[in-house]
Amino acid sequence: ASELAFSLDPLPKDDLPPTPPFSEEDAQDLDALTLAKSYFDLKEYDRAAYFLKGCCSQKAYFLYMYSRYLSGEKKKDDETVDSLGPLEKGQVRNEALRELRVELSKKHTARELDGFTLYLYGVVLRKLDLLKEAVEVFVEAIQALPLHWGAWLELSNLITNIEMLKSLSLPDCWIKDFFMAHMYTELQMIKEALQKYQNLIEAGFSKSTYIISQIAVAYHNIRDIDQALALFNELREHDPYRIDNMDTFSNLLYVKSMKPELSYLAHNLVEIDKYRVETCCVIGNYYSLRSQHEKAALYFQRALKLNPRCLGAWTLMGHEYMEMKNTSAAIQAYRHAIEVNKRDYRAWYGLGQTYEILKMPFYCLYYYRKAHQLRPNDSRMLVALGESYEKLSQQVEAKKCYWRAYSVGDVEKMALLKLAKLHEQLNESDDAAQCYMLYIQDIFSCGEQLEHAEVSTALRYLGQYYFKNKLYDEASLCAQRCCDYNDARAEGKALLRQISQVRDQVETPSADLFTPLSNNNTPVRRVSPLNLISFTP
Repeated sequence: ASELAFSLDPLPKDDLPPTPPFSEEDAQDLDALTLAKSYFDLKEYDRAAYFLKGCCSQKAYFLYMYSRYLSGEKKKDDETVDSLGPLEKGQVRNEALRELRVELSKKHTARELDGFTLYLYGVVLRKLDLLKEAVEVFVEAIQALPLHWGAWLELSNLITNIEMLKSLSLPDCWIKDFFMAHMYTELQMIKEALQKYQNLIEAGFSKSTYIISQIAVAYHNIRDIDQALALFNELREHDPYRIDNMDTFSNLLYVKSMKPELSYLAHNLVEIDKYRVETCCVIGNYYSLRSQHEKAALYFQRALKLNPRCLGAWTLMGHEYMEMKNTSAAIQAYRHAIEVNKRDYRAWYGLGQTYEILKMPFYCLYYYRKAHQLRPNDSRMLVALGESYEKLSQQVEAKKCYWRAYSVGDVEKMALLKLAKLHEQLNESDDAAQCYMLYIQDIFSCGEQLEHAEVSTALRYLGQYYFKNKLYDEASLCAQRCCDYNDARAEGKALLRQISQVRDQVETPSADLFTPLSNNNTPVRRVSPLNLISFTP
């Protein structure tokens, strides 16, 4: 709220809002409340609760209950400090929760709870895994006190899909736009989220660092890495000591392998505050980029000791355990990430990869499907799904997945190659040739040579395919291009010899004999010899 207020123009003195009314009960409890608040700020929660016993005002009652709740949380954390690591954290419970639930539910039935205590009641219900009741209570809390962002955030963690979001009756308040934009980002509806944030900027929040950071996170989610990096750099200029969202910034630097920038960010955050979750995640990413996976995992564990509900740290720790070939720990970490947020596609995808290593394709299929449901237009999920179907001999489903991955924009340029190989295995030579041709086009058009590009495989197959169909000019061209690749050179030369032998025997115009791909709209005719020759491996 303070950040948003700061980003707006200041109000003149006469327009400032009046102070809230002060009741007789507030006056009676003022001294006890001031004393308890001092103890509360010193984290002496039991002491704060003791001095608030018997107070009648709404504020005092909220602080009394909240102190008891935090006291239970503190004791729970103290018990888990000595455990082996953050993976065991879920086994210890806050003992105060049940008592708090009983007391708050009585007051709730009597309709005696205000916006803040309703929020606390919702948190207690969520902690006890009573999620349906928690959602109803958070909606009630928001209606009682629309400007309490904490209640909106708690609610956002419990919403699983757009249908559920639309079914909630939320108050029509300006802060609802912030909530909807946040939810659209969480539900991967990035276009709608960016539109909402643009509307808020136009409404007067153009200087808001919160909005800039949220837009950067949205671009990060759709893997528009350059745009996201530009926004994070702008954010660092406006707010150089900001630590919020810097873990997301470090993920982007990691993906782009920007070692110096990541190193600078890590050192900078350590200087600002080395005991923040985000700082630990940034350092973890830095060590991971340097392939020091044990050290990286240690820093992600440190982040989780500071905040066991830190979603990013659980997922990143799962990745590190995968690198260290510790699959059981990786599975545990990913499962914790899903417990924190069921919408985290990276954790579902990570679980799929882990079970792939363990050669359990049915499990893979389940987890990759979940990841695909959360990211329907992400080609990586589709390719992974296709591979799982292939392992389970469900070729028709695999073909659909690979073609869809190509259609939505294949990030890794693998889908067509896998589809072509699948057609090849099924002896569907025309389809295989078409896919290999599209694959070569795709690889050449992207301008940069990819590490895993298998152009030689495609050229080798196309050479043989054209030769069988008596298209000797095209076959000869493919064979010549095969000679540019070490692994296909011998076969290229052998094919050229075969072509020259056939040509010596009989001179036949090749185009008339070719039927399967004779149509001018096919990929075969689109790829001219010039395209192939212009590519320098």
